[in-house]
Order: sequence, then C-alpha cells, then structure tokens
Amino acid sequence: MAVAEPGAGGSRIGWAVTDSWTMTRRELAHWARQPVQVFVGLAFPVMMLLMFNYLIGGGKGIQGDYAEFLVPGMFALTMVFGLDATMVAVTTDLNKGVVDRFRSMPMTNGAVLVGRSVADMLQSFASLIVMMGVGLTIGWRWHGSFAGVLGAVGLLMLLRFAMLWIGIYLAMVAGKPELVMAVQILVWPVGFLSNAFTVPQNMPDWLGAAVEWNPMSATGTAVRDLFDNDPGVLGTSWAAEHAGLLAVVWPVVLVGLFLPLAVRRFGALSK
Repeated sequence: MAVAEPGAGGSRIGWAVTDSWTMTRRELAHWARQPVQVFVGLAFPVMMLLMFNYLIGGGKGIQGDYAEFLVPGMFALTMVFGLDATMVAVTTDLNKGVVDRFRSMPMTNGAVLVGRSVADMLQSFASLIVMMGVGLTIGWRWHGSFAGVLGAVGLLMLLRFAMLWIGIYLAMVAGKPELVMAVQILVWPVGFLSNAFTVPQNMPDWLGAAVEWNPMSATGTAVRDLFDNDPGVLGTSWAAEHAGLLAVVWPVVLVGLFLPLAVRRFGALSK
C-alpha cells in the first residue's frame, strides 16, 4: 500500500500537528521508563529552594519576608536550569541513528524537535507547579490578582521556551551526550548572575548592571511584580523599571535567533 505524502491527503499543517504529536507521545513514553530521571528533575529545584531559604538565605538589603523575594526568583531559575535532560535526549537520538530513521519516514521535517520541545515544556510546567506548592508550604504567598498569577506563569514558560531552543541548538552543536555537560556549564552563569537570590544593589556597580540586564533577572523582577511580592528594593535603572517589557523582548529575541538555527542545523544533519 502506498504511503501518502504530507500534503497529498490533507493539509501540511494537519500532517505537521499529527507528526509532532506522535513525537511528543514518544517523549512522554520515556517518562514511564525513566521515572528516576523525572523525579530528579522535579526534586532538584525544590532542594535548591529549600537550601537557599533555610541554609544560605538571609536576603541582605531586602525588606520584608525573604521567602517572598526568593521564591519567584527560584521560579525563574528553574526555567533556566534542567536543560541537560533535553540536550542528552537530542544527542542520544542523533548518535544512535534514531533521527535518521525518522527522517527516512514520510514525516514532517522538524516534528522530532517539536515533540521534544513539547515534552520539555510539559515537564517544566509540572516542575513549576511543584515549586509553587513548596513555596506556599514555606510561607510564600502571591498578593496580586489571579490574572497576575497567570501572567507570571506565562512569562516563566516563555523564558523556558527560549532557553529550550538554545539548549536544543547547543546539543546539536555538541553532537555527543558526553559533551553536553561542558555545554551545560554555560547555563550556570545565566542563572547565578541574576537577582534570584539578592538584589543587584548589593553588588559592585559593573556586576549589578550586568545582572539587571540578564534575561532571567528581567523575568524574575516582572514575576515578582505580577505576584505583588515587593522586595522593597527594585532598582532605578532602565532595565529594572522596564523589567516587564524585557521579560517579553528577551525570550522573543532568543527564540527568533536560536529556533531557526536549530531547525537549520537539524535539516543539515542528513546532508
């Protein structure tokens, strides 16, 4: 029986959605076979939150409850970290020839990447929900409207989407799972050189300026504002006063840059 080509028996969009959902189901099936990896992915940011709140916390220069400053920052940090699982999955598929087999099928080009990204976003959303539950347990509360909460969640997921495509592209550049850790190290400065744990005003001027322009800092500040978690020291720089704008612009720019690079790199793999 002849296999219908994409676009022959239906719209290209319909084929793309069907193929992408098939790849998403494949990635979700891995969760059942690798429950430890899923658990570690959910537990690591929780341990980070508890460690910084109870062991390293203090919040010098922060007025009010430190948990209300720390928790939204940790939400943003969670969206930046944890890309290693996606990067390893991409490189493993490349090295085992799985991607080559998929490409030999009548499948929409890029469905593998879309499936991987959807699975990552679902896990990131689950991790965010767990983190919010833990935050409520240790005393964090939001004081804004429910619409503000939805807006904050939307900004956090937008940041994750941007970081995800950076990770997918860097994974294909690395090419091998053993090189992923070296690439992953590049993510750490983005996370820790931010306002997740303290305000930039406590840092040297040059470092504080770099921190305020960090995409993660923009999201952290915007999310605190939407949750109405005012740390008392928001800063007076342009970046601090327009954090909400930057929280949208930064991820959009990063997606606009790295998504086409990832798709182009993926398309060149068979050449």
